[in-house]
Amino acid sequence: MYRDKYDLTGRVAVVTGGGRGIGFESARALAECGAHVVIAELDAATGPQAAAELERLGCSAEFVPLDVTQSAAVTATADALQERHGRIDILVANAGIAKGTPGEDMSDEEWLLVLDINLNGVFWCNRAFGRHMLARGRGSIVNIGSMSGLISNKPQPQSAYNASKSGVHMLTRSLGGEWATRGVRVNAVAPTYIATEMTRMGRENPEWLPTWLEMTPMRRLGEPHEIASAVLFLASDASSLMTGSVVVVDGGYTIW
Repeated sequence: MYRDKYDLTGRVAVVTGGGRGIGFESARALAECGAHVVIAELDAATGPQAAAELERLGCSAEFVPLDVTQSAAVTATADALQERHGRIDILVANAGIAKGTPGEDMSDEEWLLVLDINLNGVFWCNRAFGRHMLARGRGSIVNIGSMSGLISNKPQPQSAYNASKSGVHMLTRSLGGEWATRGVRVNAVAPTYIATEMTRMGRENPEWLPTWLEMTPMRRLGEPHEIASAVLFLASDASSLMTGSVVVVDGGYTIW
């Protein structure tokens, strides 16, 4: 019974920003449990490589180019995938960026870029893919938020990132409530610092990394697969009673 709850055979999953890091590991987790995974990625190099790697592992995968900041393109991609596969069961809205710019120095362009990818892009994807799920009366959306949507990080300045992830959490709660009686669940994962390319600059900073570790009860960074496991849980029937939830996976960071 319980093993079957994680069986995604026959389902179609779309992972934005699935070319590397948390996105790729989430795609792999879903694919290894039987889903056909669509790597929706802006990077024309990492996207096809990620899909090819999943195929090499014996999984079913494909790549589609997608810029999540372009609302019309997101809608067109969702419609095309629905037409191609006849269903969209899972969306992992993972694409995101971070900027470590002090608030007083941040340009309008930089602020808007972070919000456009991290928040607007998540909504465009939730809306476009969610429409098809609602039409079928079934689906699971997992948004990638952050512990930065719950606390203000130190010592790095990242007001735009924090604001965007807080928005993702509230968007998740709002859509989770709106769609709760219509068969579509919307949840989010809020990770700690994960050893990916996005955190490389911070991990190499002699001031930042010690502070990060000191403030984390487990005294370590997370690995992408540790977030992917939570994504798999929320995407699968194992979390069938959950919607509007923000699952914190942070090594204890937010308990202090």
